[in-house]
Amino acid sequence: MDTTTTAPRAEVLRDRYRSRLPECLQELAGPIEGNVDLPLHIVWSGRTSYSLDRPKSRMTLYRTVLAEGLREDLVTLLHYRLLAEQWPVLRRLISPYIREVWEDAFPELLRTAPADTTAA
Repeated sequence: MDTTTTAPRAEVLRDRYRSRLPECLQELAGPIEGNVDLPLHIVWSGRTSYSLDRPKSRMTLYRTVLAEGLREDLVTLLHYRLLAEQWPVLRRLISPYIREVWEDAFPELLRTAPADTTAA
């Protein structure tokens, strides 16, 4: 295989996630309470129903939709306020490619993330 003509895996993944982004965060107009049932093209086995009223369930829903959802899924299943509120934790649970694409496109998400305090 000629690797000079093949895009690196990381760039292919970034392009995939970039192509799914909404124009702006406010376009994310999904529900803010109740239960959400994910379609099979997002979650094809295991748990498919999530409660937005339970923080761990909501976090898992957002993580799954960010990774597997199409653009239409992002805007109908995610809500911009909930995404911003969860971003400080969520950004550590998603792939670095998803995190980079979203933070590059929406720098306001970085303002919700606390400074890295790993240095002692």
